[in-house]
Formats: sequence, C-alpha cells, structure tokens
Amino acid sequence: MPNLLHFILALVVIFALALLVSHDRKKIRLRYIVQLLVIEAVLAYFFLHAASGLWVIKHVSGFFETLLTFAAQGSDFVFGGMSSQGLAFIFLGVLCPIIFISALIGILQHWRILPLLIRLVGTLLSKVNGMGKLESFNAVSTLILGQSENFIAYKGILADISPRRLYSMAATAMSTVSLSIVGAYMTMIDAKYVVAALILNMFSTFIILSIINPTPAGDEPEITLDKLHEDQSFFEMLGEYILAGFKVAMIILAMLIGFIALIAAVNALFAAVFGISFQQILGYVFWPFAWLVGIPAQDALRAGSIMATKLVANEFVAMIELKKIAAEMTPRGLGILSVFLVSFANFASIGIVAGAIKGLNEQQGNVVSRFGLKLVYGATLVSLLSAAFAGLML
Repeated sequence: MPNLLHFILALVVIFALALLVSHDRKKIRLRYIVQLLVIEAVLAYFFLHAASGLWVIKHVSGFFETLLTFAAQGSDFVFGGMSSQGLAFIFLGVLCPIIFISALIGILQHWRILPLLIRLVGTLLSKVNGMGKLESFNAVSTLILGQSENFIAYKGILADISPRRLYSMAATAMSTVSLSIVGAYMTMIDAKYVVAALILNMFSTFIILSIINPTPAGDEPEITLDKLHEDQSFFEMLGEYILAGFKVAMIILAMLIGFIALIAAVNALFAAVFGISFQQILGYVFWPFAWLVGIPAQDALRAGSIMATKLVANEFVAMIELKKIAAEMTPRGLGILSVFLVSFANFASIGIVAGAIKGLNEQQGNVVSRFGLKLVYGATLVSLLSAAFAGLML
C-alpha cells in the first residue's frame, strides 16, 4: 500500500509537469492513457516480479551474453587478448560489441525481417495507444535501428512529416535506447533492469506524448521501411552497418572522455570554491525527483546526483558513476535508479537527433533544433515515469 500511494503521488506530479507544456489539452484522450497505464503496470510486474517474466529476462540476458562473447573474439584478435585480461574494459568490453551487434541488425534489415517486425508490432501498438501508425512504427524502429540511424528509414517521407509528428518521433528517439548498445548496458547494470526499462520506456513514451503532444491517427505519410538499402548488395550493406556501429562506438568514446574530464574539472573547481562538488549540488536539485519515483531516502541524494549526471552528460557516464557506489545502495534504490538510466534523455541527444535529421532534410533538422529543450524535458518525464513503475513493483 505505501508503494501504491507513493506511485500515485509520482503520477500526479509527472502528469502535472507534462500538462504544463501540452500542445493541446483538449485533444488528450484519457481512455488511452488509463489503458496504457494498466498495460505498463502489468508489464512492470511481469518483468520485475513474475517468475515467467524473470525467466524471459534470464534468457534475453543470456542471449546478449552470448553475443558479447562472439564480439569479444573480434576484439581479442585485434587487441591481442587485452579484453580477456580485463584491460581497457570500457572500450573493449562495452563499446566494441556495438560494432558486432550493429552488423547483426544490418543483416536482419537486409533480409526484410526488421521491416516486417516493425510494421506488425507498430500496427498492434497503434490500436492500443490511440496514436498514429507513424508514431507507433517509430517507437519500434527506434528501439531496433538506433537513435540517429532510425531516421534513415524515414528519409523518403521526412519532408512530409508535420512538426507535431516530428516532435513525437524525435522525443521517442530520446526516450528509448537502441538494441545495439543493450549489451553494453548489461556489462554495467543488472540485465533485469535493462530489459524491463526497454519495454517500460516504450509505454511511458506513449503516455507522456499523449499528454504533451496528442496527435490522433490520420493524415499520415505512407511508410516504406522496406525500401531501406534495397539498392545495396549484402556486403555493401554489411560494411555500412559495421562502420555505422564503429562510428557510434567512437562517438560514445569521445563523449565519455570529454564529459568525464569536464565533470572532474568542474567538481574540483566547485570543491575549491564552495567546499562541495558540482555533482553534489546537482544531487540536491534532483533529490526530490529521486524520492518521488520511490528511491529510499538514504539513497535519494546520491541517486539524484547520478540522475543529474545522466541529464547533463549521458547514460554511460551515469552508469559508470553508479557502478562506483552500487554496493552502498539498497537493492530497491539500485533497481529504480537503473531503470531511470536506461534512456537517451540528455542534452547531448538534442544535437545527435537534430544532426541526424538535418543530414537527411535540413529544414526538418532545424525544426527539431527549435524544440530541443522541450524534447529533453519530455524524455526526462518518460524516464521518471518508468522509474516510478519500477518503484511500484520493487
């Protein structure tokens, strides 16, 4: 009962924050929001409590562990067994597997398996969430293809997408994560929370977007995902996806180096001037939100600092910080915080998403740049809502 009351309080606050920036409150359809809340609650219980759900997670995580062992063979060949010696863990154990998983996604895309999956699941989701097929397809394709690569699938119709629908698509790209880096997350936090967050974030995105940006179905451009890479041979496609995976890994690597160095410098400056680090200050700012989603009071301040780190840096930096203090946190606090971290909701994602779209259509990329801060705002509410569902069940 205390968990339920806390969850209801979290819902009220999160929904109020979403209503503050709603495009059109009159078009919000309460029936679909309630429907989605019930479905997400059932899924949260299934993945975080039910024996069958834990069985699914065990096998999904086992599948990714197997993929990581294959990826490690490629890394060991190039880097002379450094990975097996525990050296350069972040680069070899976390980032290099992205290249292999990206190649697998490319193969499934080339064989038309992914377009079929995206279309089937997207159509089913559009029946449940009351949103257009475009938004529903995008929620699945973002999860599979990746935050920036996803928009390549829509390059033929990008110019015809309205700003309202473009906001939903970009917000979804920031609120979820790509399957290509799920394995990387599983090396830093419990696989159970990674898998649960993948599903919870999708439904949390539908709920938050139904409030901030209600866009009913209809008047949508035709979706032609199956035309992606149709003019390429198998090996041309494979090379492209391998290089795309390498590019993503290098971008993350550069951001980790830059952000961690900057955070260390800013922490040292604040400690010298104010006697308290910058991350500790951010911890106080985010402390109420950490408590709101159900993180125990004794963990809330440290959790708030890591939540803020995710927002100003990225989820990788935050997960690295979490690893340092995980043993000191309660299991409940660790689980809720882990679910919160599994998304692309951070300031850097504005540039990544806007840049990806701008590379395909400059005008639409400029549109996305203009509502960049609102994208981060909405995506952060999605993360808070998913964490609140985890708090209800843990």
